[in-house]
Amino acid sequence: MGEVVTYVDLANTFGVEDKVAVIIEVLNETNEILDDLAVKEGNLPTGHKSVIRTGLPTVAWRILNYGVQPSKAKSRPITDTTGMLEAYAEVDKELADLNGNTEAFRLSEDKAFLEAMNQEHAEALIYGNEAVDPEKITGLAARFSQLSLDLKKSGSNILDAGGTGSDNTSIWLVVWGDNVHAIYPKGSHAGFIIEDKKQVTLDDENGGHYEGYRTHYQWKTGLVVKDWRYAIRIANIDWPDTVMGGAGGEEADLVKLMIDAIEMIPNLSAGRPVFYMRREIRTALRHQIRTDSNVNLTVENVEGKRVVSFDEVKVARVDQLLNTEARIVA
Repeated sequence: MGEVVTYVDLANTFGVEDKVAVIIEVLNETNEILDDLAVKEGNLPTGHKSVIRTGLPTVAWRILNYGVQPSKAKSRPITDTTGMLEAYAEVDKELADLNGNTEAFRLSEDKAFLEAMNQEHAEALIYGNEAVDPEKITGLAARFSQLSLDLKKSGSNILDAGGTGSDNTSIWLVVWGDNVHAIYPKGSHAGFIIEDKKQVTLDDENGGHYEGYRTHYQWKTGLVVKDWRYAIRIANIDWPDTVMGGAGGEEADLVKLMIDAIEMIPNLSAGRPVFYMRREIRTALRHQIRTDSNVNLTVENVEGKRVVSFDEVKVARVDQLLNTEARIVA
């Protein structure tokens, strides 16, 4: 398996007193993507420029006294930018000081803001689209948005589960590593800025004033898909029918689709493979597997967290995945 450095790994290099390390630990408690998301420093202050291979060179058999025509791989440069996710957390000074440990109380109150940032980050990794929202990052769905039979296009890595209408959801298989990874700006502290604004005057909803503490959080992050063959979208999963076991409609065969997705990855050892799905879909998967003894589904406790694996590939729950997706078409 290729080396995968996560935000948690970065935090472990900062030291226990580092504020960013503490915040990453808090974020990791509620965002399953952060457990496995590979992250690298970008080569630009605002993102990362990379070269994507779009075609293989031509090769040929040769006999003596006959040559071979020269060829080269087809590629094109792309630049993935980082977005700035920010929050200002505020708390009443008197309330914080009453606790006896002001800093600990402030952090406990700030967790609500950090959780909101966490959910927004997870959603942007999937559905962010700079073409629609320029301030956001471009996530996976915008890169895998159209079915295709052309093996040179990312649409060939979309499996159609058959759902119609606008009540569909997706399962994603991502191999985090050199080919698919998050980025943070060059020269930054893992993309995080934490500023304690100290004591400030705050306004209540009626226009009154009171003293409080304010903290500014900023998270600069982006996504690079250098080789789209290392991400698979199982799209058009009819959410109601699959969750209800086919009652009134067609249940998606999750076991077959996930096996197909695994077999489409060129090399699972190139990084850390993980399936992502909504909690109801993971429940439906477990019900389907009860009748299929040839599929290996395991549930283990790893470092205090419950980890579900399908055919030795981790299955993580991401409730930011929508169940209102329109049908993906060619």
